[in-house]
Amino acid sequence: MNRLVIAAMSAVSAGALLMVASPPAQAAAGEVVVFSTEFQRLDTYRNPDGCYKLPIAAHVLANLTSAEVVVYGDPLCLTPGMRVPAGYGSHVPPGTGSFSVS
Repeated sequence: MNRLVIAAMSAVSAGALLMVASPPAQAAAGEVVVFSTEFQRLDTYRNPDGCYKLPIAAHVLANLTSAEVVVYGDPLCLTPGMRVPAGYGSHVPPGTGSFSVS
């Protein structure tokens, strides 16, 4: 019986941890501009909100928004990322996965 109670308490604790609310993401005013190559147009994301997959040849990201942008190594914004403050830019390795506004 004790094992059943311990298992139930563990399940409830794990569920509570998963339900912890995070602050809602809001669209950032401005643009994120991504440079890939000299032969391609700039990719512009106006008032970004959520997770965006970067172009495969992405080279430089410019954060022209009012918020911080986070660049991730995966296409789903799941791994730890590199923060780019508002008004700054960053080189991004080709094949870098995605970015989001924090």
